[in-house]
Amino acid sequence: MTWSKTPSPPASGRCRYCGGLFDKDHVKERLQDLNARCESPDFWSDPAGAQKVSKDKVALEKRLSTFDQVHGLLDDALTLLTMGEEERDETTWAEGHAALLSLQKRLARLELEVLLSGDADANNCYLSVNAGAGGTEAQDWTEMILRMYVRYAERRGYRCTLMEESQGEEAGLKSATVLIEGDYAYGWLKGESGVHRLVRISPFDSGARRHTSFASVWVSPVVDETIDIEILDKDLRVDTFRASGAGGQHVNKTDSAIRITHAPTGIVVQCQNDRSQHRNRDQAMQMLKARLYEQELKKREDAATLLEAEKTDIGFGHQIRSYVLHPYQMIKDVRTSVETSDTQGVLDGDIDAFLEANLMRKL
Repeated sequence: MTWSKTPSPPASGRCRYCGGLFDKDHVKERLQDLNARCESPDFWSDPAGAQKVSKDKVALEKRLSTFDQVHGLLDDALTLLTMGEEERDETTWAEGHAALLSLQKRLARLELEVLLSGDADANNCYLSVNAGAGGTEAQDWTEMILRMYVRYAERRGYRCTLMEESQGEEAGLKSATVLIEGDYAYGWLKGESGVHRLVRISPFDSGARRHTSFASVWVSPVVDETIDIEILDKDLRVDTFRASGAGGQHVNKTDSAIRITHAPTGIVVQCQNDRSQHRNRDQAMQMLKARLYEQELKKREDAATLLEAEKTDIGFGHQIRSYVLHPYQMIKDVRTSVETSDTQGVLDGDIDAFLEANLMRKL
């Protein structure tokens, strides 16, 4: 191994840049202001405002903690590099170099998160999947793509809660909705709304022929109490039905599942994850508010027409991403041209490259 003076790593340059991008001094000033407001005697006289201040305070504290943590990791990596160089220890030097590369990736992601400045980017989200035409084949694909997002959420340390599902007659899912809770869950996943196309040899075809299947994904932000959305009772149609699922003492015994249809927009939401009909109704109303709010956000971005077309026509020519498993292995995003041959990795939740590319495209 040829030893040379330890180079200035890209990560250190990023950290200097982060001083402006992450703006540590400004974050400290805002935290001091929020702490002063929290200590005010009449702080809770406005519960909605107080909740927003508390939420902002927690977010800023976390940002400040992350900033300090990154600098600590940078110092550790540089120490390892210096020790490895001075002592001619290849193992220590390689460990420091690997730490720098890992830190560089983390910084790139943090930079993107700081740029997630949309009205609801920091919120939790609902992610719904629906099978397109194609019967069992499409329903199996819908279950596969739901699993992909659940695995992605697990990788990020997010929490997933199944809100409702409608199982296929033979296999897979006709539809399902999950609540994904975690920092910037909506900001990262909002670009996944659209049609996803799968090409493979069908495991349900005795002739082993190639099939093309479609599933649609729809992502909506969870709406907190500080956002006021007016929904008139006369615009709602509420239906109850028996929950479906794989067994259990409660499933299929009571009409506790709730389906709400919003007549002016045609939006339909349903919830069946609780034994209580009232709690399911409350959750369904939250989901409806999320969908209505998300629709308004899309209108502000002048993209509602395109997205609605992608959502309603789950078929050829409308996909945002193609997953080809036969005759070759390739997944390609139509919008960003990002592609990979690691199809199994993507289906196991490794979708960061697609999410980051789409976010940069929008920025």
